[in-house]
Amino acid sequence: MPSSIKLLGLPQDNNSTYLAGPEWAPNRIREGFHCESANPWTETGYDLSDNTLWQDAGDLPLQGKSGQEAHDMIHSAVSDLIAQGHRVLSLGGDHSVAFPVIAAHAQAYPGLNVLHIDAHPDLYDNMQNNPFSHASPFARLMETGAVKRLVQVGIRTLNGHQRAQAEKFGVEIHEMRDLSRVDQIIFDGPVYLSFDLDALDPAFAPGVSHYEPGGLSTRQVLDIVHHFKGKLVGADVVELNPHRDPGNITAMVAAKITKELMGRLIADQYSP
Repeated sequence: MPSSIKLLGLPQDNNSTYLAGPEWAPNRIREGFHCESANPWTETGYDLSDNTLWQDAGDLPLQGKSGQEAHDMIHSAVSDLIAQGHRVLSLGGDHSVAFPVIAAHAQAYPGLNVLHIDAHPDLYDNMQNNPFSHASPFARLMETGAVKRLVQVGIRTLNGHQRAQAEKFGVEIHEMRDLSRVDQIIFDGPVYLSFDLDALDPAFAPGVSHYEPGGLSTRQVLDIVHHFKGKLVGADVVELNPHRDPGNITAMVAAKITKELMGRLIADQYSP
């Protein structure tokens, strides 16, 4: 019997560089997920009302915690769930949570690839004297040497430092100004997908801390989730800021993308 998916909330924004708010995101996404305005089926045909397919693992008690303590808690919890045979889909929280989550996956899945969808490359060596800020998780990951390949999509905020970091780590970047090769992304081996909601244009996702116009549409993101070539083993959805989300628009978008990531995780368990 294939493993089930565990939905894990990571309510932390202590590593945000601009606004607080993402610590309140996991439950807002859950509310969107269960909202009766939508149904529980994925576009790919999975009925998520079937509780044998996934279970909610609740939230880690991360409020007020930062630095090594929070990272250790996240890494340990995710590692334990993977060791129990589950696939983990995490709900942030700011993007700093991706470092311990992906590090845990890299230990469990040798040769892990990472598909990162975001407006920002998050490759800063040190942001605001915090090397573990939400602007730095992929620098920390690439320093470990445990990630085989990092592919970023939707980027539109590269500066000189981050371009140099991308070259240093061999990051493959599909900038928003030219997505012509996105449909050619092929991964050999396991894939982790990290999705920052500000990858979307603010017209589709106003409930984020960092507005960056000129982004992806919701449909473009879903097309990537559905069609990239590789085997998905874990994912996260991060950076919803409920304080900036009129009418819970972005929470509903996050819930939709969460559903489709679940569908992809389920499908890929059956793939060779």
